[in-house]
Amino acid sequence: MNLYLRLLFVLIKTLFCRRRDLLEPSRLSFRTMPLDCDINMHMNNGRYLTFMDLGRIHMLGQTGMLAPMIRARWMPVLGAANINFIRPIRPLRRFVLATRVVTWDDKYFYVEQRFESEGRLCAIGLVKGLFVSAGRRVESSAVLRKMQIEVAAPHMPDMVRSWNNLSEMKRKHYG
Repeated sequence: MNLYLRLLFVLIKTLFCRRRDLLEPSRLSFRTMPLDCDINMHMNNGRYLTFMDLGRIHMLGQTGMLAPMIRARWMPVLGAANINFIRPIRPLRRFVLATRVVTWDDKYFYVEQRFESEGRLCAIGLVKGLFVSAGRRVESSAVLRKMQIEVAAPHMPDMVRSWNNLSEMKRKHYG
């Protein structure tokens, strides 16, 4: 139940947040609740991915893309996700989730998501996602046009390129 309350909180928050540039980080603050924790008394690894979903919804709202996306019946879909856990987030601790678009190509948007608590990096995730409509992929350029953004994609960092290549190798191998 607390996840639906958090989703409602994020949706309401997007109504009152200032509009943000696509490449500017979006920030959300949360507190780790007992139901977020596993038997090791830190945030459960699966919960990080759920918070990452909330961060991307907030980012879409802040960029002004959420409403047009819903009107166009575009669905955001992940192609891959990767997360590295650096240090635990303990029960009842506050943390900030910073979400930012790193770059994009014809198909995917690459998004970095950082979990920080007490001024320290606790986990960092990278996802690549796209939009689909009626079972078909929506080109990144169409998404940017809908957002009225006319900027070239930032240079793809080597780390993102390597991760993307690994994802492609896995897809071909497991096929």
